[in-house]
Amino acid sequence: MLKQTSLLLAVVFVTGLFCSVVAQEKEGNEKAMTYGGVATCKACHMTKKSGAQYKLWKAGPHAKAFAVLKSPEAMEIAKAKGIEDPATADACLKCHVTAHGVSASLKGKKFKVSDGVGCESCHGPGSAYKGKKVMVAITAGEADGAKYGLVMPTEEVCIACHNEESPTYKEFDFKKRVVEIAHPVPKKES
Repeated sequence: MLKQTSLLLAVVFVTGLFCSVVAQEKEGNEKAMTYGGVATCKACHMTKKSGAQYKLWKAGPHAKAFAVLKSPEAMEIAKAKGIEDPATADACLKCHVTAHGVSASLKGKKFKVSDGVGCESCHGPGSAYKGKKVMVAITAGEADGAKYGLVMPTEEVCIACHNEESPTYKEFDFKKRVVEIAHPVPKKES
């Protein structure tokens, strides 16, 4: 029960990114950034040399964020809140699934709801920065990742979900929690 509660607390969703993508959609922006899904990120972030971020994510609580909504504890919490099924409720999915509420047209073929809180929940939709050339330039300090939509998560990003709106909220200590999910950033090649 405590483990499931910890999983619920460890979920992050970037509300600001969500709003930005929705605004791009409404404006008809042809260059709206799209979500490729965890499998897209995995292609380059699997090896030790690259930081093995995928493996760290997969072993952590964010990868299980959607699955936890199907647990008996989540069903109990949902019932108390008048929610029939937490795995289909917007109130739950907004923090348990990357890009919840974003048009299907802005989600790539590899995007899966079952991935829970994936890379792009914290780092932004990856369509503009996913290319090797761009990532190498960003890592080398030759390009500003923000220009490509790459987000380096801050406390504000985390508290978009880790806040009192969550029915299982406990005080959120950003400095402590960010260490728990830390993953290495590849170093500039010499």
